[in-house]
Amino acid sequence: MKMIDLRSDTVTLPSEKMLQAIQVAQLGDDVYGDDVTTNELEALAANITGKEAGLFVPTGTMGNLIAVMTHTKPGQEIILEESCHIYLFEVGGIARIAGVQARPIQGSDGKICCEKIQKAMRTENIHFPETGLICLENTHNMAGGTVVPLENMKEIYELGQSIGVPIHLDGARVFNAATHLGVQVKEIAQYVDSMMFCLSKGLGAPIGSMLVGSNTFISQARKYRKMLGGGMRQVGVIAAPGRIAIEEMVERLELDHKNAKKLAEGLNSIKGVSVELSKVHTNIVNVDFSETGLACTDIVESLKKKGILANVRGQQEIRFVTHKDVTTEEISNTIKVIKEMIKAISIQ
Repeated sequence: MKMIDLRSDTVTLPSEKMLQAIQVAQLGDDVYGDDVTTNELEALAANITGKEAGLFVPTGTMGNLIAVMTHTKPGQEIILEESCHIYLFEVGGIARIAGVQARPIQGSDGKICCEKIQKAMRTENIHFPETGLICLENTHNMAGGTVVPLENMKEIYELGQSIGVPIHLDGARVFNAATHLGVQVKEIAQYVDSMMFCLSKGLGAPIGSMLVGSNTFISQARKYRKMLGGGMRQVGVIAAPGRIAIEEMVERLELDHKNAKKLAEGLNSIKGVSVELSKVHTNIVNVDFSETGLACTDIVESLKKKGILANVRGQQEIRFVTHKDVTTEEISNTIKVIKEMIKAISIQ
């Protein structure tokens, strides 16, 4: 039985063209700067985001950590939204490895109010750490893939510019954000000093993320990548699919968004199941099953037996993520299975 895997867009498999690109990639030692394929990918990433330089990293988590290390000094503090990925899901690397303290502030659907950031800024005081960095996330994972408006990002960037504090964007799914906004990704990247984006989520590459910024920033970031064990050798074998991901997989993201909207609307029509449709911006759908009276862990286990994979998000919600390897027909089937399952339970 083929599973309908809606756990995450990280489960996507490389396309046939990506696999072919691996076989013919021009290779060299990337630590020496000799891997042609990786060099081309880094230049492409910089160009498409409007930045001076790019750096290939094995994972988004490493990319974010390198960015924090590059922008800050140990003992400083970074401001970020309280449910962002860097704070919740990156194993405390900013504290243990970068040596900085997190200053989480409450956001709304992934947005951080500029006034709250200003209030969180540390004034000169012998007791306080210095504010060294502001981190944003777009799209925002825990907020359900919501997109942070450009106006909000611009306001925060201008604040950072005025006080000399850099802005880093965890843009793991920034191409989804750009698709939703109907803009080029560089229009988002213009409001940050550095940005990480994943090749291995909606863009479908098997491995890797990109870190982009100024030439000076990337030069230092490259050294920290080496420190963390991310300086690889003939890395073109995984960089080659990344180039195809950027060049050929961005336009199809709109289909993932349509499938997410279809799933959200279909599940929201089921009695006892609810989705905040206004928050389904991209390819993530958070579904509230609390009114069914069932534990989300039990629902997920039941769905697995019926060939559908999803992840529990808290006690009341289950997260579904659409991607290139889930068809519109499979979305319809998922809605049908859940509807029948909830109906059967309500009859008992």
